Amino acid sequence: MPGTPGRFPVKVYYEDTDSLSVVYYANYLKYLERGRSEFFAAAGLAPWTLNEQGIIVAVYRADLTFLSPARLGDTLEVVTSVVEYTQHRLVLDQSIVRGKTRSVKGEISLVFLNRDLELREMPDMIAAWLREHWPNR
Repeated sequence: MPGTPGRFPVKVYYEDTDSLSVVYYANYLKYLERGRSEFFAAAGLAPWTLNEQGIIVAVYRADLTFLSPARLGDTLEVVTSVVEYTQHRLVLDQSIVRGKTRSVKGEISLVFLNRDLELREMPDMIAAWLREHWPNR
């Protein structure tokens, strides 16, 4: 049984938009990053704490589909779920929704690096949390 998806609210401000008051596409990546950070922080695996321990979580691949534009003043929600994981990679499903409308659909692959930015295995604490809350199918 999968765990509970993370949910993170985002308000669209003027700084997030282009000249048409639509969210500039690159800003969706920022929203997804915030959602991922809070998803892990809620599990006691905050990226800033992991960094202090020499564990760096890096985006290896980001596959985004833009479905419906978000606009100035919108309140969005970033929804984060685990798709699958291996010893070296974690794949997340992330969506940005506005009410019942999905604005962005994303699949984000993460890898784990040491302080020298070398690939390392998934840390035991993260693997244990995943096995407990998000068992692979």
